[in-house]
Amino acid sequence: MPPKSSLSYQQLQPFALQRDLLQYQRTLFTNIGILVGLVIIGTLGYHLIEKWSWFDAFYMTIITLATIGYGETNPLHLEGRIFTVTLIIMGVVSISYIAAQFTAAIANGHIYNIFQARQQRKTMESLNNHYIVCGFGRTGRQVTAEFAAEGSICFVVIDSDREAIDQAEQAGYPSLQGDAALDNTLLQAGIERAVCIVAALPSDAENLYTVLSAKTLNPHIRAIARASTEESMQKLRRGGADEVISPYITGGKRMAAVALRPQVMDFVDGIIAGRNRSFYIEEYRIDEPNYVGMSLKKASLRSQTGALVLAIRRADGDVIAGPDGDTEILQGDVLISMGTPEQLRALNQILSPLHKQQSVPVVRLPRNQQ
Repeated sequence: MPPKSSLSYQQLQPFALQRDLLQYQRTLFTNIGILVGLVIIGTLGYHLIEKWSWFDAFYMTIITLATIGYGETNPLHLEGRIFTVTLIIMGVVSISYIAAQFTAAIANGHIYNIFQARQQRKTMESLNNHYIVCGFGRTGRQVTAEFAAEGSICFVVIDSDREAIDQAEQAGYPSLQGDAALDNTLLQAGIERAVCIVAALPSDAENLYTVLSAKTLNPHIRAIARASTEESMQKLRRGGADEVISPYITGGKRMAAVALRPQVMDFVDGIIAGRNRSFYIEEYRIDEPNYVGMSLKKASLRSQTGALVLAIRRADGDVIAGPDGDTEILQGDVLISMGTPEQLRALNQILSPLHKQQSVPVVRLPRNQQ
C-alpha cells in the first residue's frame, strides 16, 4: 500500500497554467478592490453630501449597491439622488462584470485549481527527510513501488509528462508536475529538506542536470542516478551523483549471476526484497562512543542480539566483508547486519539504524509481515 497522510497530495499545475492562475488571482483581487472602492466612495459621498452619520452612509451604500430597494435611510436632496443614481449604475455594471468572471472561473475550474495549488504548496512545505523520485517511467515506477512497499517511506514523484503524473496519482503517490532539472521544481518538492533524490529520467543529460541542480541546492543530499552508458556513468559521478546505476549493465550482471548461482541469488533476493523470508538486512552507523575502539568480539553484538555483522563500511569508503571478532569498530563505521526482525529490533536498542537518522521508523519488517 502506498504511504498515506491526512493531507492528500495533488499535482502542481504546469508552469504555464500556474502563470494563468496567478493572473486570475490578480484579477480576482482587483475585482475585490473595485467593490471595496465603491463602498468607500458611496460612504464618503453620502457622508459629505447629505451630512449623514458614517453608519447611515455605509448602510445606504450597501443597500444601493445590492439593489435591495429598502428605501432611503433619510430623505435625499437633489444632489444626493443624482449621486445615488450614479452609484447604482456603477454598482450594477461592476457587480455584473465581476459575477460573470466568477461564474466563468468556476466553470473553467480556476477556483478549484487555486485552492489545490495552495494545498499542494502547503503539503510540500510540510515534507521533511523525504525522497524525491524524478521520472515516472519504467525505472521510476519500480523505485516508487519499492518505496511504497516499505510502507513508511515519504516520497514525491516529479515528472513533466501529464500522463505520467496522472498514472502516479492513480497509484496514490505524491506527485509534482514539472521539469526536475529546474531549480524551481526541486525547490517546490522541498529539495533543501530531502535526504535522497533518485534521477530516473529517460535521458542521461536530464539526469545529469537534475543531479547538478540538486547538489547545488542541497549539497548534503544523497543523489542516485540512472545511466544508459558507461561514459554517462562517469559524467554523472563527476557531476556529483553518489551512486550511478545502469539498468543494462546491472541487468546483465544479474542475469549472469542467476545463471551461474541461482540458489545464491534467490537467497540474496529474498533477503533484500523481504519476500517470504525470516531474515532481513539493516544498516547501523556507529555514533555510540561506548563502542568506538572496541573489537566486534568485545562488543558482543552477536551474543546480545543474535544478529550477524556481514560487513563494515569505514568512513573513508573502504568495505570489510565478513569481519572477524578482532575487527575494530571505528567512529562513523556503518555496520551491515542480518537477522530476524526480532534480532534487529534488539540491535536497535544498542545501535542507531542508519534509516532512523533519516527520520524513518526503525526496522522495516519484511513485506509479508507488514
